[in-house]
Amino acid sequence: MIVIVDYEAGNLASVYRAVESLGFKAKISSDPEEIVAATKVIFPGVGAAGQAMSSLKERGLDEALQEVVVQGKGMLGICLGSQIILEKSEENDTLCLSLLPGCTRKLPSRASLKIPHMGWNQVNQIVQHPLFKAIPDKSDFYFVHSYYNDVPSELILGSTEYGISFPSVIGKDSVFAVQFHTEKSGKWGVQLLKNFLCMEF
Repeated sequence: MIVIVDYEAGNLASVYRAVESLGFKAKISSDPEEIVAATKVIFPGVGAAGQAMSSLKERGLDEALQEVVVQGKGMLGICLGSQIILEKSEENDTLCLSLLPGCTRKLPSRASLKIPHMGWNQVNQIVQHPLFKAIPDKSDFYFVHSYYNDVPSELILGSTEYGISFPSVIGKDSVFAVQFHTEKSGKWGVQLLKNFLCMEF
């Protein structure tokens, strides 16, 4: 069973519909036991890091997600979910889940660029990876964010330009994350989601 984590910070219905449309059985859950028992976990999110972490801790979901990683099960973070899997976020000066090394930082302000970064933008594929199967390099995905993931270079699978070059796809072992919204990114977002769901760990 694919479990989509419900911590009151996610675009859950759209992610659920996308997974089901691909022929996979999915469930939206805030139950730590169900999350630990999942075959794969999708960790979406919108909103602020501090509030999200408080919600995770209140429900015991922080420990459940850490256990998923210990067991080597596949996890995909989306948008805010991609940020709070790191060690710390500058947003609300928040200590996060530490599932991957790194820190989430504020996108730099530029006169010609609006913050948040919102809309379609290219993902440059840094390495060949199963997540990118059947997806052309420099395909467009849909972004809505004000912070970006500052991570070690060996974690960066894809990058995007918006004033700076920032990691838009990261991963290590069984843990992956994308800064864009797969469920809002048309056929390439659906393809990336399919690629994750088909991966074996």
